[in-house]
Amino acid sequence: MWQKAPHAAIAATSLLVSLASAIPHGDDHSMDMDMGMGMGINSTHGQPESHASANDNSPMSYFAYGKHSSTIVAHIGLMVLAWCFVLPVAVMFSVARSRFALPSQFLFLVFNALGLLLGIIYNSQTPDLYENNAHHKIGWIATCVITAQVIMSLIFTYAGRGESDATSYERAAFLPVSTDEMAETPTHPTGIHHEYRWSRDSGQDTEVNSASLHSRPSSSTCASPSEDYDTFDKPEVQYPEHHSQSRSWLRSTFVDRFLSSRLPRIASGRALRILTAIYLVIDRIILPFGFIAIATGAVTYGGIMRAREIFNGLAHFIKGGIFFWYGLLTLGRFMGCWADLGWAWNVKPSSDIVGKWKAKIPTGECTESFVIFLYGASNMFLEHLTGWGGKWTATDLEHVSISIMFFGGGLCGMLFESKRVKGWLNSTVLQHPSNLRRNDPFNTAWQVPDTQGVSLNPMPALVILLLGSMMGSHHQSSMVSTMVHKQWGNLLVGFSFARCMTYVIMYLKPPTSYLPSRPPTEIVAAFCLISGGLIFMLSTRNVVEAMEYYELDAMFIFTVAMGVTAFIMACEILAISIKAWASKRETRSQLPPFQFPA
Repeated sequence: MWQKAPHAAIAATSLLVSLASAIPHGDDHSMDMDMGMGMGINSTHGQPESHASANDNSPMSYFAYGKHSSTIVAHIGLMVLAWCFVLPVAVMFSVARSRFALPSQFLFLVFNALGLLLGIIYNSQTPDLYENNAHHKIGWIATCVITAQVIMSLIFTYAGRGESDATSYERAAFLPVSTDEMAETPTHPTGIHHEYRWSRDSGQDTEVNSASLHSRPSSSTCASPSEDYDTFDKPEVQYPEHHSQSRSWLRSTFVDRFLSSRLPRIASGRALRILTAIYLVIDRIILPFGFIAIATGAVTYGGIMRAREIFNGLAHFIKGGIFFWYGLLTLGRFMGCWADLGWAWNVKPSSDIVGKWKAKIPTGECTESFVIFLYGASNMFLEHLTGWGGKWTATDLEHVSISIMFFGGGLCGMLFESKRVKGWLNSTVLQHPSNLRRNDPFNTAWQVPDTQGVSLNPMPALVILLLGSMMGSHHQSSMVSTMVHKQWGNLLVGFSFARCMTYVIMYLKPPTSYLPSRPPTEIVAAFCLISGGLIFMLSTRNVVEAMEYYELDAMFIFTVAMGVTAFIMACEILAISIKAWASKRETRSQLPPFQFPA
């Protein structure tokens, strides 16, 4: 779901790491319980009340508040439908520059608007049981962001319309295409040179010189770039003809006539460039943003993470969320996303195939090592934040040691991936004075081995292995809490073993193709990361106390997380497949008809 711009995914992950670094670790035995969860039910009258583990002044939660429950359930259902099912498909259509992108975005707005309406109605009917909660603010911000993106989609669709409707219809577009993606139209009769397209998102069964990326509109249908701005080393706003169909469902309506008469005179080349950059950023961050909105909604509904419990809750939610999205990215790599960067366990294409800037992108293992290094470097000085000014405890030293492990392990991983370091180490043999005249380039003994072309870097897996082992044996205040922590600790260990098996496979048979090799061990690795991240989030103290109150054992969390993980993985595979299908559909619509030889 992050197929075209890996930097956005990296930036989102780094942002979450930075936020996690600012949150001190909260052990189950390090802080006293200040507020209850308010999730109990009075067995005599059937009315909600504070649960037994808290005092009588514990705050009530929306979960325990029994009135108007159908409204809040409908709100939750619509929001899950909109953000977890409709929006990912809309993002995939947008990434594929499909004609279905704009309609799917409008469909999302409809479901989201209905969910917002029910939420407003519910808030008006119930007291404020979670004052100053973050969900309301984040929800409105996310809604405004996605609404702005849909407005930009309309601007791209109607920008540049000419005097006649026929000409303007051909010039309308959904997304601008930059100059670095524009190449000469294929001269082969079928327009296909390869069965693989190196887009900036993935290599999912599309062509290298596909017309969806490289076709040039004729001068009669696209204004000259020099009329708007200088295109030297700058993105050039182009309008692929097939995207004009993205607004065909609006034709001959009042909205179509109004936008056709106003937008072309307002939009300029410079404004379109700025809007394009904003649009692409939103496309890459909106799904993690929606994840945050849903997570804060669950916190607000359950009435957890109040007062000082916010530290323990955020530490688990942010760090668990990082592992959750790490798993989604790992599954995306297995499917073939970022194959143009060499991240899909394939041979990295040269710069003349994918472009100069993509050739400079570091390996996936180097990126993982950098995120680990960033976490360790920023978190070493924050582990004593809750006891600032007091004495250091053994727990503080434990957490600082973990941060140092992340710092050192990430730094080792980046050094292992450095081409310069590898070159220096190779030069100890290749550039020895007595061996210079023996260095025969045609002798395989003097050539770089194939295994050096693959990122066989176990440091990220090793760091996560040690983290899972430590957390699985970490002392907790109750048996349920200990078992839950052991579950996600073992899952992180499982990821590490699966990733190491991937390296064994790659070492025994290094990849020789630009296409993704898809080692099956990465499926196991992705599953362990996603499920481990979910259980990590649910191991926060308030959730464990609620489980104990309702007499639920640790296996309840484990089984629910396994089922949700399998379903999420199926949804992601389906979403990426939809993106590939949409890309191929748009590509085929641009291919010229096959001409049989005379």
